[in-house]
Amino acid sequence: MKALIMSDSHGWDEQVQQVVDRHQHEVDAMFHCGDSELNGHAEPLKNVITVRGNCDFGNDFKEEEIKEIEGVKFFIAHGHLLNVKMTEMNILLRGEESGADVICYGHTHVPVAVQEKGKVIINPGSMRLPRRFHVGTYVIVTVDENEVVVDFYDVAGTKVEELSKSFSRNS
Repeated sequence: MKALIMSDSHGWDEQVQQVVDRHQHEVDAMFHCGDSELNGHAEPLKNVITVRGNCDFGNDFKEEEIKEIEGVKFFIAHGHLLNVKMTEMNILLRGEESGADVICYGHTHVPVAVQEKGKVIINPGSMRLPRRFHVGTYVIVTVDENEVVVDFYDVAGTKVEELSKSFSRNS
């Protein structure tokens, strides 16, 4: 199972569309972790499961999504309501409550891939306004029965090796 995860594109529509077009035939699902600043009818988000961030207005998106894709359960939230700038504990607890295997969030604009309590927690970073890394990023996560591979890419589609990681599903 493969999923595309992006976040914090802050009004970019062409760049989001380019990322979607680049990967849509190789992934089983696409997620946007909020602050797209686009509405629910925007073409780039047509086939993307999107949550609402603190810069998204209206009621086009839910605050949280729980999706199971080919036996892998994802919890997706922007994170602003879970105080992710202070701690990942709240989002980890929400992910645990949902039974998620993979927990996805945005808001901090900082790319993160860690494993806690057997859950893989991913922040794909910000596509448009990166923090603590020099380029905007997004993620392709690949999950099989033994491993979760988190590959970060810059907006141009080049793999960012120094951020990419893999985790055992048996941890």
